[in-house]
Amino acid sequence: MNNKVRKNAVVLLSGGLDSATCLAIAKSQGFDCYCLSLDYHQRHIAELHAAKNVATIMGALAHKTAHLDLSLFGGSALTDDAIAVPEHETAGIPITYVPARNTIMLSLALAWAEVLKSQDIFIGVNVLDYSGYPDCRGEYVKAFQTMANLATKSAVEGQTITVHAPLIDMTKAQIIQLGTQLGVDYAMTVSCYQADSQGEACGLCDSCRLRREGFAAAGLVDPTRYKALVKSK
Repeated sequence: MNNKVRKNAVVLLSGGLDSATCLAIAKSQGFDCYCLSLDYHQRHIAELHAAKNVATIMGALAHKTAHLDLSLFGGSALTDDAIAVPEHETAGIPITYVPARNTIMLSLALAWAEVLKSQDIFIGVNVLDYSGYPDCRGEYVKAFQTMANLATKSAVEGQTITVHAPLIDMTKAQIIQLGTQLGVDYAMTVSCYQADSQGEACGLCDSCRLRREGFAAAGLVDPTRYKALVKSK
C-alpha cells in the first residue's frame, strides 16, 4: 500500500483548452484536485457547462462555481453586450480583456485553498499565446504569489502558497501535444468567446484562431465544433 500523503490543489477551470490541460498536469503530479470556475456574467455559459463536464470526467474531487457579476462594471466585450467581440486580429490589449478577472479568480482560489489547507493553486495562463492580457504574464503570477504569502493565515504560520502556471512558456501547439499525451479529450472543452448555447464555436474570434492554429501546428485534428457557417468555408 502506498502510504504517501497526497496533497490538495485548487485548479482554476474555465472549461477551455488551457485550463483542462492544467488540470491534467496537476493530476499527473499527484495532486488531489479541487476545481473552481467563475460565473462572471460572461457572454455565454457554455464554457461553464464544459468546466463541469471536464471536472467530472477528469476526476476532480470537487468542482465549485463562484458567482460574481462583472457586467456591473463592463469594460470588456465578454461582459458588455454593447461591445462586439472582434473577429479579426487587433493591435494592443484586446477588448476581450476582462479587467482584474485573473486577480479575482486567483483570490477566490486562494480563499478555498486556505480552507482546504492546500498550499498549491494551478492556473492555465500562457505568455506566448496570451492575446496581450497583462494578467497572463509570469511576473504577474509571481507577484500574486508574493501577495498570497503576505495575506494569508496559513502562510504566516509557515504553510506557504505556490501558484503554479505550468503552461506559462508553452506555445498552444505544445500545450495541445502535452494535454493529448496526458489523455485530455479536447472535444469536451469550449474556448470560443462567443460560443452558442450548444457550445459550438464561432471560428472567428481570437480564442478560436489561436486554438485552430495550435491544433494545426501540433499536427492533430481539431475536434472543435464550429457553427455551420464556419464548417462550410
